[in-house]
Amino acid sequence: MKYFSLLHKTVPLFLVLFFFSCASRKDVVYYQGIDGMAPADKSNSYEIKIQPDDLLMIIVSAEDPEIAAPFNLKSISVQTPGKLDAAAGLQTMQLYLVDSNGSIEFPVLGKLKVSGLIRSEVMKMLQDKIAVYIKNPIINLRIMNFKVSVQGEVNVPGTFPVASDRITLIEALTLAKDLTIYGKRNNILVIREIDGVKSYNRVDITKAEFINSPFYYLAQNDVVYVEPNKTKINGAAIGPNTGVIISITSILITLITLIITTTK
Repeated sequence: MKYFSLLHKTVPLFLVLFFFSCASRKDVVYYQGIDGMAPADKSNSYEIKIQPDDLLMIIVSAEDPEIAAPFNLKSISVQTPGKLDAAAGLQTMQLYLVDSNGSIEFPVLGKLKVSGLIRSEVMKMLQDKIAVYIKNPIINLRIMNFKVSVQGEVNVPGTFPVASDRITLIEALTLAKDLTIYGKRNNILVIREIDGVKSYNRVDITKAEFINSPFYYLAQNDVVYVEPNKTKINGAAIGPNTGVIISITSILITLITLIITTTK
């Protein structure tokens, strides 16, 4: 009987430990405190800066296409990021690779330094320089190799191409089908490289303040890592030893049964 008494005392204790080990609201709910936040400052809007190894599409247009032709590269057909249908995704583009010094070789104008500038600044620079040759030139510029990578405790980790000029951290996590229940929402790592220098930053998406963070918007080639919580780590530690634990438990149950049987 004393064995059943011990079991009777142990089960409630186990249930209490299980209850308190469950995640609380503050561990899983996003944007906590957002109702009390002041409206975001418009000056916090983010524009990505062009970096070495970026692939730029630049097209110069004018009222007379023949006049603009010398300022354009020979067109090639490439797959548009995010398009699944090959026929629909093919577009004619003129691509410039930003070299390791942050420059591109532009027709007529020669070598131009573009690294460190935002898209609108490069467009303005080109417009001013080409205006010497063409009246009211129109400049179209896009970064064609904009992508972010999401790793760790998300449902679909991977590298995702970005078709627009910017993407938020939440949008990137959404592309990865959100965090799993085991992902730490208050300590998401964002790895960023600017001009060859890597930075490592932590973001807490359970607090609404992160919306005003410099890492609410991601830059091209950012890596987002969601680390596992204690439950997942502990489970991983137990996993390889599950067979041994089951065997030992079976032996203990057998011994207890034999002892109970022989004492009757």
